[in-house]
Amino acid sequence: MAARAVILGCAGPELSEDERRFFAAADPWGFILFARNIETPEQTRALTRALRDSVGRDAPVLVDQEGGRVARLRGPVWREWAPALEECAGLPVAARARAMHLRYRLIAGELAEIGIDVNCAPVLDLARAETHGILLNRCYSGDPAEVAAMGRAVAEGLLAGGVLPILKHMPGQGRAPLDSHRELPVVEAEAAALEAADFAPFRALADMPMAMSAHVVYRALDPERPATQSPRVIGMIRESIGFDGLLMTDDLSMQALKGDFGERAARALDAGCDMVLHCNGVAGEMAAVVAAVPRLAGRARARAEAALARRGGAPGESAAFEAEYRALAAGASAHA
Repeated sequence: MAARAVILGCAGPELSEDERRFFAAADPWGFILFARNIETPEQTRALTRALRDSVGRDAPVLVDQEGGRVARLRGPVWREWAPALEECAGLPVAARARAMHLRYRLIAGELAEIGIDVNCAPVLDLARAETHGILLNRCYSGDPAEVAAMGRAVAEGLLAGGVLPILKHMPGQGRAPLDSHRELPVVEAEAAALEAADFAPFRALADMPMAMSAHVVYRALDPERPATQSPRVIGMIRESIGFDGLLMTDDLSMQALKGDFGERAARALDAGCDMVLHCNGVAGEMAAVVAAVPRLAGRARARAEAALARRGGAPGESAAFEAEYRALAAGASAHA
C-alpha cells in the first residue's frame, strides 16, 4: 500500500507514544525536522530511526539546512555558514559554483550522518530590490543565469553526498514584498517578465527530483489563488518550466493560506501538487490534514518513487572538501 501524500513534523526531540501511534495510522510519506527536534547527533539519529520505525519503512526525513539564518543544525556541534547571498558576493565569479558545491557536500555529510536524507535547498529565487528580508540573503544572486549555476552546484553537492535536494520556491518568490509566513504576497509583474527572469532558474534545474511551491499570487497567471493552490500555475510549472519531479507545498500552516487545514491540503492537491507539507507538529492540525489527504497514486506516486530512487551518493572525505572550501574562501579574502 502506498504512503499518504503528506510530510509531517513532530513536536520535540523524542517521539511521544501518541505521536508513534498517530504516524503509524496516518502513514505519511515522510517527515521534516526543525530546531526544536535537534539537540545532539546521537539524539537526532535516534529520532530519525524512531520516525522511520513508526511507519515501518525507510521514509524520507527532511530538514531546512541552507546555512546562514535558515539552519536547523547549529554550532558548535555543526558547521556554521554565512548567508548564501553574502558568501556568493564575497567570492570570485570563477570560484562561486565550486565553493557552493563543496559547502553543500559538507552539509550533506552532516545530514546523512544523523539520518536526514532530504534538504530543502537550493533557493532559486532572485534577489531583487523588493525581495522581503525573510528571503533576501538566502538568495544567491539577482541574475537568473548565476542563480541557475549556483543552484545546480548546490543540488549536485547534496546529491553527491547522498541527500536529495528540493528546489524552492517554485516558480520564484523573489518579487514577493511580503513574508508568506504572515500574509499572502501578490506579485504584479507581467507574464513575460516572469518567464524571462524568475522562472528561468527553475527551468534550468527541471531535471531535479523535488521542488516546493510558493505561497504567492502571480496576478498575470492567476489573479486570485496562490501558486500552491492554483491549477493554472501548477500547469505552467509542468508545461512551461518543464518540471516533472515531485512537487510539494510549502508549509500549510503559513498564514498566506486561508481555510481550515483540510481545505488547505485539498486545494493544493486538487491544483496539481503531489504532496503537502505540514511542519509544526501540532496534533489537531496534523489530524485535519491527514483526513483530507489520500494515499499516493498515479503520477504523484510515480514521481515520489522516482525521487527516492535518486537517493544514493556517499559522504566522502569531508576533510578534503573542507580544505578545498577553506582555500577558496581564503583566496577570496586575500584578493578582497
